[in-house]
Parts: sequence; C-alpha cells; structure tokens
Amino acid sequence: MADKPHDPTLSVWLSPPEKKRRGAAPSGLSRERIIEAAVALLDAEGVTAFSMRKLAAGLSVTPMSVYWYVDNKDALLELALDAVIGEIRPQPLEDHGDWHRHLYVLAHEYRRCYLNHPWAAELSGRYLAVGPNAMLFSSSAVHALTRTGLTGDQLGGALALVFQYAYAFALVETQWNRRVKLAGTDEDVLYRQMLGLLSQADPRHQEFEELLGYDREKSIEAARNRQFDQGLEMALAGIEATVDRLPKQD
Repeated sequence: MADKPHDPTLSVWLSPPEKKRRGAAPSGLSRERIIEAAVALLDAEGVTAFSMRKLAAGLSVTPMSVYWYVDNKDALLELALDAVIGEIRPQPLEDHGDWHRHLYVLAHEYRRCYLNHPWAAELSGRYLAVGPNAMLFSSSAVHALTRTGLTGDQLGGALALVFQYAYAFALVETQWNRRVKLAGTDEDVLYRQMLGLLSQADPRHQEFEELLGYDREKSIEAARNRQFDQGLEMALAGIEATVDRLPKQD
C-alpha cells in the first residue's frame, strides 16, 4: 500500500473520525503498540531509514495489519512525535506559582526530549503540534507566562524566546551527536582533534576557545550544558525585565 504525499495543511488530530473498518482487528496489535514500536525504530535508525515495511517486520505482522490502525506513514510519524512529547510531564504551576522556575524546568525537559529522540527535532514543524501531549505542554507554558501580565506579541515572543532557543540548541546538538557517531569515537576526542586542526588553520579559533572558557581536558558535554543553562537564564532575565516595565495596575 503506497502512502499518499504529505498534506502540510492536515493533521491526524484534525482528521474526521475514522469510519469503522471492515473485518476484525489484527490479533495482538493495537495503535499503542504500533506507536511504541515506531518510536523504538525511529530512535534506532532515524527518520530516513524508517519504513512501514520495516516496522511491520519488527512487529512480526504484515504492513497491511499496521494500516488497519493508522492511515499512512505520516499519520504514524505524527503520532510518534506526540508520544515522545508526552515524556515531558509539566508540574502543575499551582504547586509553586513561580513562572520563572516553571519555564526553566520546561525548557530543560524540552531540550532533553529532542536529545533522547533526535528524529523528533527533524519532524518538529513538519507536523502540527496539536496532539494531546503537545497541547498539554503548550498550555502549561502559556498559563505560566500569563501570570506575568504579558499579552499578545509580547507573550508570543516570550514563548518563542524560551522554547525556540531550547529547540535550536537541541537541534544543533543532535547534528553534532550524529557526526560523533559517524566518526566512531568519543566526542571529547573528536572535539579536541577538530579544534587542534582549526587552530592551526586560523588562530582565531584558539582565541574563541579561550574567551568561551573551554578546557580541552574537560567534558564538552558539560560545557554545552553550562552554556544552555546560562543562555536560558539570560532569556528568562530578559522576560523579567520586560515584565518589570509593564504599566502597573492600580
């Protein structure tokens, strides 16, 4: 069964309710099991190598059995994307009432989700983030920021500042991690090798390294974590400064 070309205006979450399919459901299968297997296959092989035939083989069923539960590959990828977003479990804001801390934790979890599932970073934007887990995440972030008094473009800009930062940071990390995997070596070893060559080619790289406070004898992953955290805190500080300039309510 060939998949239809992806329609960017549609979403599996916006499709009309499916008509009851003829015949009995394939034994031993469920949509949940298929999504779980799809996530595992995507984690192992990535989006490019993913296929419905390969997924079906891993489940020891025919491809047609999978299509009994999902209409096409795009629908399944969208379901898998929302499933991994569901790994982010926002703490109820009412438990602490601190919007700064709430967004700080959400941004870290958002980044971690993409690092754990690099393929999800590739699919984000390709599919509409309107699944139940994505909406829970978005709602949690929006409700936290509404406590600041920000509205309209300022509210949207604050959300973009925090979460597009986290997404972009994670996307670059996933590409770097892929490069490390292809090199078949430790990332610290690869990083030091590359910096050594770059410094020979252009001494400015050595200067940049010193200005950024890198230590070639320490973990580059630890340095990335520190940089992400610092950038996030600066973004949140910028939001706080904007909030402080809002007209005071009488």
